[in-house]
Amino acid sequence: MQRPAEDTGRIASSASKVSIAVMCSRVLGLVREQAFAIMFGAGFAFDSFVVAFRIPNLLRDLFGEGALSAAFVTVFSDYDETRGREATWKLAGNVLVFISILLSIITLLGILFADQIVLALVDADFEKIPDKVALTQLLTMIMFPFLIFISLSSVVMGILNTKGRFFIPALASSFFNIGSIVGGVSLAFLLGEPGQPSIVGMAIGTLIGGMLQLGGQLPSLFRAGFQFKPQLNLRDPGLHRILKLMAPAVFGLAALQINVFINTYFASSLEEGSLSWLNYAFRFFQFPVGVFGVAISIAALPLLARQAATKDFARLKETFTSSLTMAFSLTIPATVGLVLLAAPIIRIIFEHGNFSAIDTYKTAEALQFYALGLFAYASVKVMVPVFYALDDTRYPVVGSFLAVGTNICIVLLSIATFQHKAMALSVSGAMTVNFLFLGIILYWKLKGFSLSYLLTGLGKVFFAAFLMGLYLHWSGDLLFNWMQKRFFNELAGLFFFIISGAALYGVALYLLKFQELRIVIDKIVERVRGEE
Repeated sequence: MQRPAEDTGRIASSASKVSIAVMCSRVLGLVREQAFAIMFGAGFAFDSFVVAFRIPNLLRDLFGEGALSAAFVTVFSDYDETRGREATWKLAGNVLVFISILLSIITLLGILFADQIVLALVDADFEKIPDKVALTQLLTMIMFPFLIFISLSSVVMGILNTKGRFFIPALASSFFNIGSIVGGVSLAFLLGEPGQPSIVGMAIGTLIGGMLQLGGQLPSLFRAGFQFKPQLNLRDPGLHRILKLMAPAVFGLAALQINVFINTYFASSLEEGSLSWLNYAFRFFQFPVGVFGVAISIAALPLLARQAATKDFARLKETFTSSLTMAFSLTIPATVGLVLLAAPIIRIIFEHGNFSAIDTYKTAEALQFYALGLFAYASVKVMVPVFYALDDTRYPVVGSFLAVGTNICIVLLSIATFQHKAMALSVSGAMTVNFLFLGIILYWKLKGFSLSYLLTGLGKVFFAAFLMGLYLHWSGDLLFNWMQKRFFNELAGLFFFIISGAALYGVALYLLKFQELRIVIDKIVERVRGEE
């Protein structure tokens, strides 16, 4: 049986820093969503905002936090390891200039053709409301430049991660949320009555947030020794390698974004509020994805890239299997918790102002269906960087198109029965198929990795999560019924069950001798003893 990766403690330490920063960001993100829920509820204005923001946001996934970020970290890590300081900073300067010019052109085209883009995204029923279409087009034009700031921020994050700095880059999205909340809410009130005028203020706040996310990382970037050498060299082999890695990944991520277009189209044909319910649920779903899956991925990628650059494949396999086991140990209990506690979570966070009890019920339903795919969604975040480290992004493309086909099939088969829940179910199903496919391919490409280690850890995780689920189901129902939906009582009860459930799960894993947990605890004990 494989021993735990030698770098497990290092990844866990880096991932814990990222998790704390991401948790701050996600909490602020939930505050931002609360502001939307209180001010706009689920309906006309927020539906328009959801569609408008989705357009630059999906391009951000392609050029910012997705293909560009992973490709840049892979090549930058190789340069930092083998080429020296001068060549490394030259590459960074060239990439920053190239990306700025490319995304400025894309943004200009997006603003010019905003009307056609919006009409391509929505159903005929959405188009029947001219004011709603016009508002969506205006919001799209306002928010499109967000793409530039967020993508440059992603490159800066990649540089800092490669230099071993994880906390501030992960915290940067908190700056975005602060800008969105303070700037957006302030402008929304200045622009007047709830509805169309004030939602424009929230769109401008999104731009302010994007600028803060980039600017908040710059002091750390210069402290890391960054020397900006602006140049545009289209023949730079490092830039070519990044683009070569990006090209198939862009197609793969584009395929996944087709799912977003498809689900937006179908959801816009359902009852008003469906887009909003799905958006609120997905935003909360992104909380555990970011805190667990993204954190482990960010922490592991520079290490995997260095191991691949030095051809240390034995250690790379250990790092991968340990990282994936760690992701399972965090996301599976989170799934159990989200399914069992969806209604009180959504009620406490969103049921204020214009957000009704019906909105809570519908959003909680969507969250439960999204939660079913949490383990796969987060695990794919861990698996895809391994392909980047191996300089092979073809298979994630194939997996993405398999996910599209799965998504379409599930939506068509289930939308009549499940309505808006069908879109959440389709996302979970699509990501599960993608996860299974990538796992099989990685096993083949790496000439095997320790399945016995992975499955042993998975068995322990399932057993501990099952115990936690029984505890939450039996005692949670009794307590929440006794509380009779009183806000502060329910809030206290929710915190109690989250903390006590997590403690029960952790104790069970420790008693089952789950290796990753024991390594982390041993590291903490060593650090505490060292400080005494």
